[in-house]
Amino acid sequence: MRQLILCVFCLAFSFSFSQDKTHNSYIDLSYFKGNIALHNNDILHLIKGRPEGYILSWNKKTYGFNAWEQRYNYPDYGVSFAYQNLKNDVLGEVSALFAHYNFYFLKRKLMLRIGQGLAFTTNPYDKANNFRNIAFGSKLMSSTYIMLNYKKERLIDRFGLQAGLSLIHYSNANVKAPNTSINSLTFNLGVTYNLDEETLEYQNTLDENDNKFTQPIKYNIAFRSGINESDVVGSGQFPFYIFSGYADKRLNRKSAIQLGTDVFFSNFLKELIHFKSVSFPEENVAGDEDYKRVGVFAGHELFINKTSLITQLGYYVYYPFDFEGKTYFRVGLKRYINDKWFGALTLKSHGAKAEAVEFGIGVRL
Repeated sequence: MRQLILCVFCLAFSFSFSQDKTHNSYIDLSYFKGNIALHNNDILHLIKGRPEGYILSWNKKTYGFNAWEQRYNYPDYGVSFAYQNLKNDVLGEVSALFAHYNFYFLKRKLMLRIGQGLAFTTNPYDKANNFRNIAFGSKLMSSTYIMLNYKKERLIDRFGLQAGLSLIHYSNANVKAPNTSINSLTFNLGVTYNLDEETLEYQNTLDENDNKFTQPIKYNIAFRSGINESDVVGSGQFPFYIFSGYADKRLNRKSAIQLGTDVFFSNFLKELIHFKSVSFPEENVAGDEDYKRVGVFAGHELFINKTSLITQLGYYVYYPFDFEGKTYFRVGLKRYINDKWFGALTLKSHGAKAEAVEFGIGVRL
């Protein structure tokens, strides 16, 4: 893991010296310390000490040479490596690698960073040797972090400072049970270093009509799949399949609204239905309930270059077996391969309870 991180940052560092004069780059290193948030009473025994760690990032600055950069106030994008000691022998230590965007507000003094990536824990759940770790059911997990910082670059030559708050989330999204997950709320303090001597001039070429963008209603077909497990530890991992159809309407260059339906074939529910019927007769589960579900949803898509952020709120209209309630939520990323085809990585949950990480492909007609 450490060799991979070193290779990524060496590659990014080398790219910074071969700029096409439309971008500059910088690195930042932040130390953080804070607390594990109590989002579930089941993790009370895991909250000890004050977890700490660091985040090392390489960032590519944009200056508006592409239109989308101007629309989003010249964001940065790059890669981050985070290390965290959770101050608990049960939880161990976590290392994570992210892709991130930095968005700026208040005359570029306030930075909001959103990162998504993969994390590796040193001490996951083990029924014999680490049965108390109900937060991490697997060594490999997904991770999200959000950083809100006051930032000032080039205070002394190329060096600057940043400070603020960070939220770091680790979860395997029920790929394997148990999975209560961990959220860390932290304070961070860091230093920035610009890799380029000179700064570039921000471009401002968009006119007032740029946001007046129209497009006819588009129709989308998507297929999503993956594996997951119920909350019953040891019940087994099963594949799931989701077929989605929806229409979207672009409101402007940044946003579109969506309306559609999902059909879920979640095989882990077959095993859960059987388990409930045998082990908990008081719940009145017959054992022959249908594991399939059908939902309708409304959503929003935020377009950032070829990548977009999707959020969807759904409601099951066919729901023969009660599992975590009738409403569901989906959030994630789409990446457009061309004008029609896209790939997607999304998280489906019921409130704060994750059900699955979905890998998808689709077409927009």
